[in-house]
Amino acid sequence: MALSPLNQRRWRNFKRNRRAYWSLIIFSVAFFISLFAEVIANDKPILVSYRGEIFAPVAKFYPETAFGGDFKTEADYKDPVVQCLIATGGVEGCFDEPEEIIDAVAAGTYAEDGFEKGWALWPLIPYSFDTPVNQPGAAPLPPSSHNWLGTDDRKRDVVARVIYGFRLSILFTLIVTTLASVIGIIAGAIQGYFGGWIDLIFQRVIEIWSSTPSLYIIIILFAILGRSFWLLVFLTVLFGWTALVGVVRAEFLRARNLEYVRAAKALGVSNRVIMFRHMLPNAMVATVTMLPFIVTGTISTLAGLDFLGFGLPSTAPSLGELTLQAKQNLQAPWLAFTAFFTFAIMLSLLVFIFEGVRDAFDPRKTFS
Repeated sequence: MALSPLNQRRWRNFKRNRRAYWSLIIFSVAFFISLFAEVIANDKPILVSYRGEIFAPVAKFYPETAFGGDFKTEADYKDPVVQCLIATGGVEGCFDEPEEIIDAVAAGTYAEDGFEKGWALWPLIPYSFDTPVNQPGAAPLPPSSHNWLGTDDRKRDVVARVIYGFRLSILFTLIVTTLASVIGIIAGAIQGYFGGWIDLIFQRVIEIWSSTPSLYIIIILFAILGRSFWLLVFLTVLFGWTALVGVVRAEFLRARNLEYVRAAKALGVSNRVIMFRHMLPNAMVATVTMLPFIVTGTISTLAGLDFLGFGLPSTAPSLGELTLQAKQNLQAPWLAFTAFFTFAIMLSLLVFIFEGVRDAFDPRKTFS
């Protein structure tokens, strides 16, 4: 789909802002990679070859019996018995001396009738966000070749938790920002366009709603209903939609008496078309200016709630929970450095991107 001449000019202006353009590339690559977190960091193989068949454990449940085991529960692919069964096609000796057979298969000295060597393709990081690391030493473990950024106080790999936590934070922010912006833009447009009693009543409602102690309500509802991702999204949108109302309302109040709006009304153009086709594009500069604050504020809200223990469920990968662990384990500085640099890089990239978007929408901005 071809862009309009106006949007082509905006895209050219955005590309000329090198800091914003490269920030967008870096952030997009990082977010795209995090979408495949299960393939990058997982305690299950990506693919398994067993007796000539291909299995995909990262995408599907397979019981141990599928690989010649005894249990119908999900196979523990790090168990030496399961690894031996996969490597040998399910020979009986795996239950007695699995490690010796695995070593023999790896050395090419194993031979038995009907033997068909299998294999398992493991992710780059063989741990999921909640996988306990089986390494000697007291948690949290320092960075090593097995755990590049060490482990937390529950012996979970920090790199895996950062990858999953980054994806969760960005998805949460995108959902909340989109929903809150749509509601706020519609509310502000109605206020500014119609004015009068509608504007007056809306303003009083927003003043009361904005003064509501949202943090306390979130904590109370979580205590009653339990913590969940979608409940947190709903509550964050519920108290965050007012952020854009003021700037959109001001732009519509300024534009509603301009000549092009009066001309459209005289021609019989509907209010909806005037508001969202003709007036809203002129209000986008002020709207986009506020978006960096909404995005960074949403990320900070999620991290703050997780830090206080009132955010996502304790089983979820959370950057805020990583920050809490850094506070509680001052003897493990790698946790603090990881949390700091993750938030600093993520928020800086987002601010640079939206700064470029804001300047691209501003007709007064030009780049050499």
